[in-house]
Amino acid sequence: MSVPTQLLFPLIRNCELGRICSSVCYCHHKPLCCRSSYSSAKPLRCGADGTFASAFRRPRDQCFQLRQYVTTPQRFYLTPPQVNSILKANEYSFKVPEFDGKNISSILGFDSNQLPANAPIEDRRSAATCLQTRGMLLGVFDGHAGCACAQAVSERLFYYIAVSLLPQETLLEIEQAVESGRALLPILQWHKHPNDYFSKEASKLYFNSLRTYWQELIDLNTGETTDVKEALINSFKRLDNDLSLEAQVGDPNSFLNYWVLRVAFSGATACVAHVDGVDLHVANTGDSRALLGVQEEDGSWSAVTMSHDHNAQNESEIQRLKSEHPKEEKTVVKQDRLLGLLMPFRAFGDVKFKWSIDLQKRVIESGPDQLNDNEYTKFIPPNYHTPPYLSAEPEVIYHRLRPKDKFLILATDGLWETMHRQDIVRIVGEYLTGVHHQQPIAVGGYKVTLGQMQGLLMERRARISSVFEDQNAATHLIRHAVGNNEFGAVDHERLSKMLSLPEELARMYRDDITIIVVQFNSHVIGAYQ
Repeated sequence: MSVPTQLLFPLIRNCELGRICSSVCYCHHKPLCCRSSYSSAKPLRCGADGTFASAFRRPRDQCFQLRQYVTTPQRFYLTPPQVNSILKANEYSFKVPEFDGKNISSILGFDSNQLPANAPIEDRRSAATCLQTRGMLLGVFDGHAGCACAQAVSERLFYYIAVSLLPQETLLEIEQAVESGRALLPILQWHKHPNDYFSKEASKLYFNSLRTYWQELIDLNTGETTDVKEALINSFKRLDNDLSLEAQVGDPNSFLNYWVLRVAFSGATACVAHVDGVDLHVANTGDSRALLGVQEEDGSWSAVTMSHDHNAQNESEIQRLKSEHPKEEKTVVKQDRLLGLLMPFRAFGDVKFKWSIDLQKRVIESGPDQLNDNEYTKFIPPNYHTPPYLSAEPEVIYHRLRPKDKFLILATDGLWETMHRQDIVRIVGEYLTGVHHQQPIAVGGYKVTLGQMQGLLMERRARISSVFEDQNAATHLIRHAVGNNEFGAVDHERLSKMLSLPEELARMYRDDITIIVVQFNSHVIGAYQ
């Protein structure tokens, strides 16, 4: 960790954001003055008087200059075009094709975007149209302990779901095509941003695991129509099982062998929507969320929750864990974390909370040196007695769409930590319709002068006139999530500061944010009624 970042910690704890941001010099969003050449220095220690006792061996004048650099305010703001360039870098939009000038789908299209806080970003997103069955799949994936698991799940989960939904005849056609070497029927049409890549090196491994799955589905043929809820649950659980099995078996290719272990030892939550006509299913594992935007008869907006968090804020999840580990009621959840360590109570990967201690040691000892030298992988969670403690089984919620259901928001927890769900729905609803329902300006207990109130009203007028500077609903929502001030208005100065934070500080103020906004076709949905 660089020296200035450590020296900034007391400022951060005092929430002096402006002071931090204004003392950072940037060129093309890269820090010029924040890197220390003292990479081997020991951590700073805070003395009883609040000063730092340090093991750094620097001349006194250098230390003095460094303190002067950190504490001397130097105003630096991104211009609006620079802000827009950062916000729009990862945006993607898809409109469902029309036939004879008409859109016969219940989905008009979707907008998605990502804003990193981690470097590299640990979130992933996916969207695809099912080609052999009906419907569209959309999902967001929030990685932890690295991005490997989120990357693998974002590439593979939709194939498992699509295969689970296929009729028996189609599964047999696909298997016969593989056996005879013929071209396969395409299963999914992906809708991806250029940055949303696939792991080409692992494609053969992934295909072999998927093929084994559909072969088992063929063998287990019951002759019954596949239930979407059951398909979603089975797909989540089967993929997680395959991630674990691939890590245990290993691979003769050294790169793949290390990759499958990275995937298994990292983790990811997932929130996936399957939309087929008026049938909406949301499968959630972890603490990402899905929210339905509903427009009432008077034009106002309301929010319908389509997922439940699997963490310590969900009392039913705590009770589930305690019932599964009855002799560990005092240790299974500590400090609102699983075994005192992990915040989500359901996730892909994270084999440190699933494998036995003997299996973990055996895999690590026989694995590559990079894994054996990693302190995280060798660490055994405290009070680890009756694994598995963690599951990837999703909670599935079904909703029959109505004409007043206008859009669906899927987002990782980086969004929900910053804004209330009702505000999120209102912002997206007003953006999509262009109709703004003016509410009395709330000042939240602040003493506001007439001059300040006039300024707030002017800001609101300017905000309405410039709402269409974003051509993407997810981008518009991220702009509000990062730049909103205490009055609910986008503050360019605040937005500029938050986007200017160096990598070492950005994660201390917010998480990665990934959003998909799905817009529904009310006319088609109304015809189903």
